[in-house]
Amino acid sequence: MTARSTRRPTAASSRIAAAGAIAVAGALLLTGCGDQTDDGGTEGSGSAAAAPLADKLPQAIRDKGVIKVGSDIAYAPVEFKDESGKTVGIDPDLAAAMGKQLGVTFEFENGTFDTLITGLRSKRYDIAMSAMTDTKERQEGIDADTGKKVGEGVDFVDYFTAGVSIYTKKGDDQGIKTWSDLCGKKIVLQRGTVSEDLAKAETEKCPAGKPIKFESFDNDQQAQTRLRAGGADAGSSDFPVAAYAVKTSGGGKDFELVGEQVEAAPYGIAVAKGNTQLRDALKAALDAVVANGEYKKIMDKWGVADGAVTEVTVNGGK
Repeated sequence: MTARSTRRPTAASSRIAAAGAIAVAGALLLTGCGDQTDDGGTEGSGSAAAAPLADKLPQAIRDKGVIKVGSDIAYAPVEFKDESGKTVGIDPDLAAAMGKQLGVTFEFENGTFDTLITGLRSKRYDIAMSAMTDTKERQEGIDADTGKKVGEGVDFVDYFTAGVSIYTKKGDDQGIKTWSDLCGKKIVLQRGTVSEDLAKAETEKCPAGKPIKFESFDNDQQAQTRLRAGGADAGSSDFPVAAYAVKTSGGGKDFELVGEQVEAAPYGIAVAKGNTQLRDALKAALDAVVANGEYKKIMDKWGVADGAVTEVTVNGGK
């Protein structure tokens, strides 16, 4: 299944991804954490002075040797905790590879997805890396729901391409193939995501008396639990996440993907406006990881090569 670009809703403010079959792989030495706590990070490659791109970082970060990363660590396979409690996934693997180039440790700190940019503005985090879609609203600090400016915005270093999928209980798709098929039905999803935006936009097109009912949760795992228990007709999330749930939940017996992906867009690492030196250092590190082949190995490891980029861009979201 390949992503296809379609209309982007006004409130496009979430994660989305396009990928092939998801394969669970080994874990990095990167620890997870409880909500809003920090207990570990990726391994760097020694001192900043020994790393090829260390001099591109702001001096304050070089002195600390740490980049604090805000992330919602409950979004397998992008970032999640494995059975031993380690934080693993696509983003942690990329962060570890970037750390080798920059000579610093990326420390992942868990937070609710819709509060990550706020944490970035308050300087709780240096960056946000959490399957976050690069959108013009976020770049400009616009609240996608109200259209009002709520902050100075952020810059994005884009590193992946993504799309949204619908999934149902296995063997019970109820004829659902597109978003319009959800009229009169109930869907579960994560709060603050493009999936939620699509549900809001699509229900306005439904026939009278047949709106899409949707229930939003703090994380995708809660939505999956609700669907598994029979509390909804379908769920929606970024394709890698939906595919991972289909592959792993109940040993592959709980869910099935339906229809095609929509809303293809870039994932980006968010950096506060004005912090251009850090932004450019991250881009240089990702460029190096793409050039030396580590990027491809990570994409292949997690089965997400279909979402890989050939060029790292800044603020490529529409």
